[in-house]
Amino acid sequence: MKVRIQIDTETFVRFWLVVISFALLGWLLYSAKTALIIIGVSFFLALALSKPVAAIASKLPGKSRVGGTAISFVAVVATLGVFGLLVVPPVIEQSAKFADTIPTLVDNAQVQWVGLSDVIDRYGLQGQVDSAVNSVRENASSWAANVGSGVISGIGSLAAFLTATLLVLVLTFLMLVEGPMWVKRVWLLYKDKDLMKYHQRLSERMYNVVTSYVTGQILVSAIGALSAGLAVFVISLFTPIPANLAMPIIAVTFVLSLIPMFGATIAGVLAGVLLALNDVPAAIIYVIYFVIYQQVENNVISPAIQSKTIDLTALVVLTAATVGTYMFGIAGGIIAIPIAGCIKILVEEYVSRAKEERHKRSTPVRKVLKKISQETERVTE
Repeated sequence: MKVRIQIDTETFVRFWLVVISFALLGWLLYSAKTALIIIGVSFFLALALSKPVAAIASKLPGKSRVGGTAISFVAVVATLGVFGLLVVPPVIEQSAKFADTIPTLVDNAQVQWVGLSDVIDRYGLQGQVDSAVNSVRENASSWAANVGSGVISGIGSLAAFLTATLLVLVLTFLMLVEGPMWVKRVWLLYKDKDLMKYHQRLSERMYNVVTSYVTGQILVSAIGALSAGLAVFVISLFTPIPANLAMPIIAVTFVLSLIPMFGATIAGVLAGVLLALNDVPAAIIYVIYFVIYQQVENNVISPAIQSKTIDLTALVVLTAATVGTYMFGIAGGIIAIPIAGCIKILVEEYVSRAKEERHKRSTPVRKVLKKISQETERVTE
């Protein structure tokens, strides 16, 4: 038996219009991915800085929020500027040193790998080996000089990066200044006061999750970064590594430690490699310190600071951090955890309201059943 389904033209056109609209929306969102990331990071920073700005503004004459925001931004920009002045020179110095060291390393390796000479002579590979060694020696300086530009090209041009940073700062500033006004306008749109109070309570919970997590994670990362810098400085006292390596390691450790679960490990590996380029024993000592410190941080420092701010399982935290990092890079890895915490709150509220609704619907039935039960017991007696 054949079944024939007829679809009128209007339904057919509507269906394809919906499909095309969703496809167009997806394409537009993908095209605007960079802009959305900038706006999202700005919004996240505005949430994180809202409480400090409000605290500063409350102590200013007239309680000016613009003044509180300006003071906070001047402090942040000044800190970043000082940090950059302390970090960039050691990085340039180490790059130049690495470029000068490569030819020596190649010569040493060529002398030490005597056991390979028989194989090279037997198969007539001496010409190719000499050519490869000379090529590495000649291009060492240019290769080392291009490392920084290679990193920059991985995240976009330097101009685009600076523009994005400027946009983030400006948008964050405007969000901090105008944020309370827009929030008040949103609440004025509500006609149902009970619904408004419910949404206010829900948004307050989500806001507290974000700010508490950010404050705690920054504190944990700062402690880890300062400890790493202090460890490098102490190691430099009895090893040939320069003491100014402490500042780049502090910067790398602080930024990467903001990514939960695996960020600190990546920072430890990078710091170990940087130290190994100068002195292998110093790198081994640092790795031993890092392993011990991670145990202390994971079992003492982090639980004491971050206890019950997010209340997520390790699986959810790792999944959220992985998805955020692969989708949006370091910024996505940092904001993925508080977003997961907000989603958890929404799910909990939805389940709670659904239970309340079911309870309200079942209350009359329960009353009838209770009355029937009482009548049955009375008749039985």
